[in-house]
Amino acid sequence: MKKLLFMLIAGLMAPGVFAQQKPNVVIIYADDAGYGDLSCYGASKVQTPNLDRLAQSGIRFTNGHATSATCTPSRFALITGRYPWRKTGTGVLPGNAAMIVPVNQPTLPSMMQKAGYKTALVGKWHLGLGDGKEINWNEDIKPGPNEVGFDYSFFFPATADRVPTVFVENGKVLGLDKNDPIEVNYKEKVGNEPTGKDNPELLKMQASHGHNNTIVNGIGRIGYMKGGQKARWADEELAYAFTDKAEQFLEENRQRPFFLLFALSDIHVPRMPATVFKGKSGLGYRGDAILEMDWMVGQIMDKLKALGLEKNTLVIFSSDNGPVLDDGYHDDAVTLQNGHQPLGPLRGGKYSAFEGGTRVPWIVSWPGHIKAGQTSGALISQVDLFASFAKMTGQPLGATDAPDSFDMLNTLLGKTPKGRDWLILQGGALSLLQGGFKYISPSNGQKLSKEVNIETGNDPAPQLYDLEKDLGEKQNIAAAHPEKVKEMAAMLEKLKEAVKTRE
Repeated sequence: MKKLLFMLIAGLMAPGVFAQQKPNVVIIYADDAGYGDLSCYGASKVQTPNLDRLAQSGIRFTNGHATSATCTPSRFALITGRYPWRKTGTGVLPGNAAMIVPVNQPTLPSMMQKAGYKTALVGKWHLGLGDGKEINWNEDIKPGPNEVGFDYSFFFPATADRVPTVFVENGKVLGLDKNDPIEVNYKEKVGNEPTGKDNPELLKMQASHGHNNTIVNGIGRIGYMKGGQKARWADEELAYAFTDKAEQFLEENRQRPFFLLFALSDIHVPRMPATVFKGKSGLGYRGDAILEMDWMVGQIMDKLKALGLEKNTLVIFSSDNGPVLDDGYHDDAVTLQNGHQPLGPLRGGKYSAFEGGTRVPWIVSWPGHIKAGQTSGALISQVDLFASFAKMTGQPLGATDAPDSFDMLNTLLGKTPKGRDWLILQGGALSLLQGGFKYISPSNGQKLSKEVNIETGNDPAPQLYDLEKDLGEKQNIAAAHPEKVKEMAAMLEKLKEAVKTRE
């Protein structure tokens, strides 16, 4: 009897066996990954076996969206459950911007905290830091991710092509030498460090447009920086550093519910993956970065399995916006494209009001709870994760919480094929998706962004597309359906004026 009791207790104490009433949640959030960049979404020139495995274990959405065609606003919506165009200053931020996530309002991570979860952000932040005063990078940096609901944070402040190129862990720059203080400026040069503009001979990757300020790791960046030499990271180490910290968080919290936002740098520029991936794709560094991104997904999946948490963890993979080839560096993404179509069947891309700006890969896996191998055409948005996880964890939402987030839990779990009835998208111009139709509001501005060679979707005339018949948005049918245009334009204006859209 004593032996049986001992065996029972020992079994309960084994890693991962602790029964949890609430599932763990891991969001793997890629950067600039296009609808056609994954082999499970039709890519044939590059293979993503780990993402394919994730899709095969759960549900792959074909009409899943970021709220916006650029990174900062999409991340703002994910964290706050609020459309970013409702708040000024939510465009793409410089590396020394003030934090735009309110510290006095509920967020997705703070809601998960209240539900009893241990929360972490690992990877890219790009939602600003501090309260608007000049950031002192040599002291505790507050407010930041920890002040809006993350128990643990390990991140770089903005994007890999923006200074400061340092890791920040729980508000402190990692590896900082106080005798070599950091100074950052986005208006004028600080210090005497070489720049891409003045010293192109020092670059290991040339800029195609912009990206010619302070050189770090042989690559010109946006913005000027001096100091912090020992704290600066090398691009080739980012995937390893982020993955190691993410795995460490999973390991340390395996006996309690956890929520991890794993925000990858890949496949954003500068694409300088770890050396082991260089040259492996045959598509230049962009293709190599896709392989690195897939490897990171595989590491997380394998870690969850090793900890015995695979069946009690809901994993979501998605991207903050659509793809771009030349986003400022000569990295052979264009010259070695080799037939690869990052957009798949879509039009536009990053920065664009067309579908390629916001319709992104979206995979959900929860073995034993989501039927494996599903594909869904339900309309869903990242802004809905707040309300959906509130439902899953039994957390009530206040009247003003997550004002644009809808409970899509049953859709995410594949229990219903029905998604949203409508969705507002931001790609410069605002668009409205409803009933298979897409209305793009009139806007001035260039129709083609020449620097990145992407159609913006700008047009002074209204645009209407039947996405069920014309996913590539090739035929504007607005002139043939004036009443539909009028109806959708009026609905968009009404929704814009509403304080909230969540019922």
